[in-house]
Amino acid sequence: MRLPCPYCGERDISEFVYRGDATVKRPDADDPDAARAFHEFVHLRTNPAGWHFEHWYHESGCRAWIVVERNTLTHAVRGAVAASAFRRKVGEVGA
Repeated sequence: MRLPCPYCGERDISEFVYRGDATVKRPDADDPDAARAFHEFVHLRTNPAGWHFEHWYHESGCRAWIVVERNTLTHAVRGAVAASAFRRKVGEVGA
């Protein structure tokens, strides 16, 4: 599989490290129900079938965090953007 790094162009997947779902938002540690929220955040993730946004780190290249849109069934890739641009687009804070 090859991933399109927005900085380096298309590269082999062996250059990247997978982090996980790019749409999950970290719970607020000051929330009264933080222990339950963090348990769900860490242990109770969904396993989507189909198109999905994923965090990848370009370890053997530019060392940037990117968000890749990939189909988990076919491994087809639609594209990738810088993680910071993805956060601004979806309104998240922190990656």
